Amino acid sequence: MSLEWRISRLIWEYTAKDWVENIIRNDVTIVGAGPSGLTASKYLAEKGLKTVIIEKKLSFGGGIGGGGMLLHKVVVSEEAKQILDEMNIKAVKADEGLYVVDTCELMTKLAYNAIEAGAKIVYGLQVDDVIYRENPPRITGVVVMWSAIPLSGLHVDPLFIESKAIVDATGHEAEVISIVSKKNPSLNISVKGERSAYAELAEKLVVDYTGRILQGLYATGMSVAAIYNLPRMGPIFGGMLLSGRKIAEIIYNDIKKSQ
Repeated sequence: MSLEWRISRLIWEYTAKDWVENIIRNDVTIVGAGPSGLTASKYLAEKGLKTVIIEKKLSFGGGIGGGGMLLHKVVVSEEAKQILDEMNIKAVKADEGLYVVDTCELMTKLAYNAIEAGAKIVYGLQVDDVIYRENPPRITGVVVMWSAIPLSGLHVDPLFIESKAIVDATGHEAEVISIVSKKNPSLNISVKGERSAYAELAEKLVVDYTGRILQGLYATGMSVAAIYNLPRMGPIFGGMLLSGRKIAEIIYNDIKKSQ
C-alpha cells in the first residue's frame, strides 16, 4: 500500500468518525471562534456538554488578532481578570481597573483552554440557514456549508448539524440571528445594528443583554450589540469574555432544566 493511499484513508476515516460521533449531533453549536465564543465553549465543555465551534475562517480569535488598529495589545477590564487567571493568560495592570494583554497570547490561550476542556473547533464552515421547528417556535440546529463553496460560485446543497443550543458568536454582523430574522419574519426578531462607540457603557450592556433570543437560540459578544443596538467598545475585551461565560451558564441551566 502506498503512503499516499494511507494518508488519504486515515484523513477520510477519522474525519468521518469525528463528524458522526461528535459534530452532526451535539449539545451546543457555537458559531464563531472569537473571544466570546471561545470563552463560552470552555465553560460549556467543562460542564460536560458536547460543544462544537464552527468558524468560517481558517483561524480563531475573531477581532482579537487585529488588536487596536493592528497594534498587538488589547485591554481587558478588571471585572474579567478572574477569567484571564483561570486560563493562565498573562495581563499587566496598566491603569485603574484596566489590564493590557498580548493579542497572540489571548487568542491562543482562549482556544487552548477551550480545546483542553473538550470543545471542538471546525474551520472553514459557515452557517447557511437554521433548522426551525414550531409549537413552540424553536431552533434545533444549523444548516452548514464549507466556506470555500460560496466563494467558488458553485451551487451545492448544505448539510445539517443538530444541537440543543445554537449560539450566535459571529460578532458585529450577528450572522445567525440575521438569517433567522430574514427567513422567519413571524418571529419578530430583528438585528438593529450597533451604535457608535461608548466603551464604558458598552462593556456593561453587552453582558447585561447576553442571553436567549428564542428557544434553542442564544447570542453572545458583539452579536448582542448588533441585535439590541448597543454601543461598540473597541479593543477592550472584558465584556466579551464575561458575555461568553454568562451565556455558558444560561445554556447549561436551560439544558439541565429540559432534561
